[in-house]
Amino acid sequence: METDKFIIAGREFTSRLILGTGKFASLEQMKQTLAESGTSIVTVALKRVDLSDGATMEDISDFLDRDKYMILPNTSGASSAEEAVRIARLGRVAGFGDFVKLEIHPDPNYLLPDPIETLRATEILASEGFNVMPYINADPVLALRLQEAGAVAVMPLGAPIGTNRGVETRAQIEIIVEQSNVPVVVDAGLGLPSHASEAMEIGADAVMINTAVAIAKDTVAMAKAFSMAVDAGRIAYLNARSQRSFKASPTSPLTAFLD
Repeated sequence: METDKFIIAGREFTSRLILGTGKFASLEQMKQTLAESGTSIVTVALKRVDLSDGATMEDISDFLDRDKYMILPNTSGASSAEEAVRIARLGRVAGFGDFVKLEIHPDPNYLLPDPIETLRATEILASEGFNVMPYINADPVLALRLQEAGAVAVMPLGAPIGTNRGVETRAQIEIIVEQSNVPVVVDAGLGLPSHASEAMEIGADAVMINTAVAIAKDTVAMAKAFSMAVDAGRIAYLNARSQRSFKASPTSPLTAFLD
């Protein structure tokens, strides 16, 4: 495992669990949960941060330790490529850096990402030097097009945001993993640690979790559970040799046992 590095755009991270910062009951609860989770990347919706009057990262440093985490700003709430690009540019000016999680979902009922606008925004932002990590439907063709456009990672959904339904798009994610030359982060819809483990077992490089942790009875305990599940799933992916079969196979074969 020491040689199994998680790297995005040349930057190495110590954890394959990415956590969101929304929906927590309080900022203090969020701060404690992040600290105990072991995560090294946390996302912040730029629309939730005051970027006016020259605001900088110092405005939120009281609850997010920049020395401990890479803060990944996201464009959640954008409904078009133009709006997402504008938000990302404002974030860069405010000191959030060049990494951005690109989210464009115009439909408020299902929050499904717009593939056309996402590709357009990726092309623009990548040309401006952003390290773009687009949130997408689990579409293998789109994932390839985004890589060609300059995305440094792709983030296909397991299920719609906040539904906690698990890896409903498993077959498509397996194709994306097989074809991808950039990290694949399964984002959205994972409600249980077992869902995260499943995503990692099929080859995802990381998972993104928010709702399942933020609304848990004990957010710290749930974050730790997800962290352990991510590690277990990754180890299984790297070491699994078993194949599915319709016939049983004895674990203690008797052939030549008494010879």
